[in-house]
Amino acid sequence: MYNIANEDDFKYVMQDVSRYYFGARLSYDEILGEEMAPFKFKTILERYILKEIDKTTTLESHLYHLTEDSFEARVFKQLKARVRVSQYKKGRTDLYTEKVYTINELTSFSAEEKEKAGFIVRELVVSKLALLAFSV
Repeated sequence: MYNIANEDDFKYVMQDVSRYYFGARLSYDEILGEEMAPFKFKTILERYILKEIDKTTTLESHLYHLTEDSFEARVFKQLKARVRVSQYKKGRTDLYTEKVYTINELTSFSAEEKEKAGFIVRELVVSKLALLAFSV
């Protein structure tokens, strides 16, 4: 297991010209209360994602256990969401590498495969254009 010195370093909402970035340690409740999170994204969470999920669930936990046949996965696919993951690589020197997965790619791994590969979900990335096009 890994030890995080400052949990708040992984709780953030940022944006650039084309995307929103959500730190994976944020709970859905924290996102709903976050001033920087877009209103439409909060509305999508309330109407579609949080119907079956507890508000105290973190993005990290939810995305890690997301399955391809779940309704939440379909919502994230519509948002053209991507997930930044750190993966443990064994070799001469053991290290973590980062990779960005689409929701389809991420859900193609079982929880056991993610555990074996040492996945740590770091960030949810949402397309602003897809968010704009999403009909609420």
